[in-house]
Amino acid sequence: MEFTDALVMGKPLWMWVIFMIVVVVLLALDLGLFHRKAREIGVKESLLLSAFYITIGLAFGAWVWVNVGPTSGKEYLTGFLVEKTLSMDNIFIMSVIFSYFGIPRIYQHRVLFYGILGVIVLRGIVIGIGAWLVATFHWVLYIFALLLIFTGIKMLFTSDEAPDIEENFALRTMRRLLRITPKLHEQRFFVRLPDDKTGAIVTWVTPLFVAMILIEIVDVIFALDSIPAIFAITTDTFVVYTSNIFAILGLRALYFALAAVIDRFSYLKPALAIILVFIGSKIFVADLAGWEKFPSTVSLGVTVALIAGGILYSLWRTQTEPKDNPPGGKMHDTHVGDADGRHISN
Repeated sequence: MEFTDALVMGKPLWMWVIFMIVVVVLLALDLGLFHRKAREIGVKESLLLSAFYITIGLAFGAWVWVNVGPTSGKEYLTGFLVEKTLSMDNIFIMSVIFSYFGIPRIYQHRVLFYGILGVIVLRGIVIGIGAWLVATFHWVLYIFALLLIFTGIKMLFTSDEAPDIEENFALRTMRRLLRITPKLHEQRFFVRLPDDKTGAIVTWVTPLFVAMILIEIVDVIFALDSIPAIFAITTDTFVVYTSNIFAILGLRALYFALAAVIDRFSYLKPALAIILVFIGSKIFVADLAGWEKFPSTVSLGVTVALIAGGILYSLWRTQTEPKDNPPGGKMHDTHVGDADGRHISN
């Protein structure tokens, strides 16, 4: 057996190598070509980049379909769509964090880029732990399923509220342990400045770095929903990890395209809640029906129908609702940051 045919988590090494090459090339293009210099990203460019990343993600799904099989291909596409939809909540939280620190759009991309590098590693660790748990204790799948059902039901009956960043435990901890500059220093994460007490030149962290850490923490929290969701769709570690990463890679572009109009998709949340309940219920339905596995075609079809329905219904309802009364009861405080990193409530 050739070295490249050696199995790594159930798949030949060459498949993992191809996946990693695609990811590295995309990241290199993002940093080295698309955004080599700090600049503000417009909505048109964001939409084009989002379409590019979604196309790449879907193309990789087609590649999985051909090289692994139709079932795995459908599971990849289902996972990709679910993860992409779940990322809508990430976009809302990112917007709140950037607004709180008054970070201009011109510097936001750098935070999101390096944040995504951390996400790739963190998701890999969490997925690895999840794969080991599922392989060692099969009943963990039922725990994941129940968590999804509970999360979906809770999501249906709770209203969205902007998180209180000021009282966030992680932020309060960083303020105690780190020297944080009161203002931004362009797109730098660290600066050398005099200490307030001793006057000695020491290292400070900027609000840009703090925002990046908070976004990383938010992703770990959201992974508690997304990882059980993808494992309830498939236990194939390759499909789980690749669908997660390709859904996340385009998150930066999607953020710049949707951050200003996130309220137009407020009715997507109930659709997502139903999807989580549906995915969590599949394992129990399959057991009751005596199936080895819930049909992947049905799973993909239901997921696509619910997401499409949620998007179309959101666009229709929000088009006719008063702008000062956001749908779903979600009220946002918009902050406009100045160059010094302060924030001013509108």
